[in-house]
Amino acid sequence: MNAYRKTWAAVLCGTMLGGFAATSAQAKDITLCWAAWDPANALVELSKDFTAETGIGMKFEFVPWPNFADRMLNELNSGGKLCDLLIGDSQWIGGGAENGHYVKLNDFFDAEGISMDDFAPATVYAYSTWPKGTPNYWALPAMGDANAWFYRKDWFSKPEIQEAFKAQYGRDLAPPQTQRELMEIAKFFQGREIDGQTRYGINIFTERGSEGITMGATGALYAWGFKYENTPGKYDMEGAVNSPEAVEALEFYKELYKCCTAPGYTDSYMQESLDSFKSGQVAMAMNWFAFFPGLYKDEQVGGDKIGFFVNPKQNVEASTLGGQGISVISYSENKDEALKYIKWFAQPAVQAKWWSLGGYSAHNSVLNDPGFKDSQPFAADFLKAMSAVQDFWQEPAYAELLLAMQKRLHDYIVADQGTAQEALDKLIEDWTETFQDEGKL
Repeated sequence: MNAYRKTWAAVLCGTMLGGFAATSAQAKDITLCWAAWDPANALVELSKDFTAETGIGMKFEFVPWPNFADRMLNELNSGGKLCDLLIGDSQWIGGGAENGHYVKLNDFFDAEGISMDDFAPATVYAYSTWPKGTPNYWALPAMGDANAWFYRKDWFSKPEIQEAFKAQYGRDLAPPQTQRELMEIAKFFQGREIDGQTRYGINIFTERGSEGITMGATGALYAWGFKYENTPGKYDMEGAVNSPEAVEALEFYKELYKCCTAPGYTDSYMQESLDSFKSGQVAMAMNWFAFFPGLYKDEQVGGDKIGFFVNPKQNVEASTLGGQGISVISYSENKDEALKYIKWFAQPAVQAKWWSLGGYSAHNSVLNDPGFKDSQPFAADFLKAMSAVQDFWQEPAYAELLLAMQKRLHDYIVADQGTAQEALDKLIEDWTETFQDEGKL
């Protein structure tokens, strides 16, 4: 393992535990750690019921997304005791399990009658299991999420816009059904004057520092049929990661960035996407379902002005997975109280309220309710997305794997270095070196 790799292994391992103060929670008082965003505010409200029922006080440590991974992974890797419960990203599950950060929950689930069959299979697989697909559970599905799209429904419905689009493309202007249609709509709006202002087609993720451009570009890659391995668990990446379909998808994403985004969005992720849409710059934007309740309530662009659609297919239906599971930290001095929270949170009634407050339940009793699809204007799309989600590597070395993909994609898409084929070929070289160092190749 070279110095670069050692550094990132330390950050990785440390990223989950180190950055927090190592102060223990008081008795009958537990701390839940998560990212600072709208769903976290909903969880604070929801958790008041837990305290009322059990007498256990709740504290919260919410970290802004740009710093969330570094802060939490450092906290974990240092054996810190700030967090009793952690809602950690799906990619952390391998490291959380293998490095001893998370409490294995199988015996607890069995004793309390908590069945993983009660949760959406995709969320159990992604948020809870390690090794993948085995009945070894390290988290309870907490926050279902996927990358999707929202658009200016009021612009789409303008008669003059409808007429101009149909004249150009021979079809009605409506949410796209394919990635190619997405491109057409983005090109149509690019530079168009609407209500006296110049508008742009789209905002997509281009951020390099954490995970942004990978989470954005995989929306296209997965839709073209991209796979990380030819054979699951074999790390045989040649011909999968750099397949002709993957090359075409990456070329598509670069063209979408070059043709149809607003000027200056070379480092755009969640907040920049929201800002560009709320300020009226773009007709469409990608982001996580987690932000959709807040967007719909927004006085400027919400309500009748906004519409939502699932990530369009190309060769296959696919969406980039977001979301997290909730885990008990092995270093916690309040494991019993933390486990009581897990038991409480798993109840169907609590899960129903979680959805009503703006969280995304993964419980089948909520998702399969006959009224769920009509409960929010984006609920049906959420169900569709979660039936076809794909995730990044969940290996213990995921951060190093992610850094490599961030670099290769950003260099090609934003910095105009090389070709898509070269970017993916180099990515395989990067990942091969990582897996060799991990003893998996």
